Amino acid sequence: MSFKETSLKSSRNAGDFSRIDREILMSILKLTSGEPVSRALLSKDSRVPSQVTYKALRRFSDEGLIWLSDKVVETSWSQRIKVAIKALELGADFQKVCGFLGWQEFESMAAVALEANNFTVEKRFRFTWTNRKWEIDVLGCKEPIVVCIDCKHWHHGWRSSAIIKAVEAQIQRTRALSEILHSIHLAHKKLELTSWKRGILIPLILSLVPGPFKFYKKTPIVPIMQLQNFLSELPAHTDALLCFNWEKLKSTIPF
Repeated sequence: MSFKETSLKSSRNAGDFSRIDREILMSILKLTSGEPVSRALLSKDSRVPSQVTYKALRRFSDEGLIWLSDKVVETSWSQRIKVAIKALELGADFQKVCGFLGWQEFESMAAVALEANNFTVEKRFRFTWTNRKWEIDVLGCKEPIVVCIDCKHWHHGWRSSAIIKAVEAQIQRTRALSEILHSIHLAHKKLELTSWKRGILIPLILSLVPGPFKFYKKTPIVPIMQLQNFLSELPAHTDALLCFNWEKLKSTIPF
């Protein structure tokens, strides 16, 4: 066999392994939401022979993507995020991958990253301002910073127009929150900001994977696996980001 034929065969084999891994990873995402799944069911769902499935599962376990026991596979929500990213790297369909991830998993991983950096966390914060109802997916508060996170699955892929629309909407939400914090509003108490004299609100878009650009209108677009590092460096870089500042009004009315 010539060198060229050997190279082509190696490429085909690598492609086959990638396809097999991708199918198994997709089955893991599909079947492990909140409960363990048997190796036999994963093999059946992915249409991959049981021995080949087992070898792949052992590799995934070594990489920290899953927990593998004798006949059962389990995943935490943070592992499911890693499985999703791995599947995308191997060419899985973006919309299908995102469809298997729940909002709670995405938000929970954001909350863990915030808490690891000593932020207090409020999920799905709802408020009314200027006769309109608003909601922010995740808020992280560490004096004087309030990070306002919009969690995006991007079910329809990474289109620039969708990113721009998401950023502009998050800027509006963050501006509205800064305005109620300027006023005498119960949001201070709910967010445990009553002792703060001032704050810096920063809009942020959280994505599953890196997109075509990292910032739009000085608003960061951060992949979920990079959030913890981003937060650890955030205090030193607030001047480079879009921020909304507020100062608490003096009042004789207790919060």
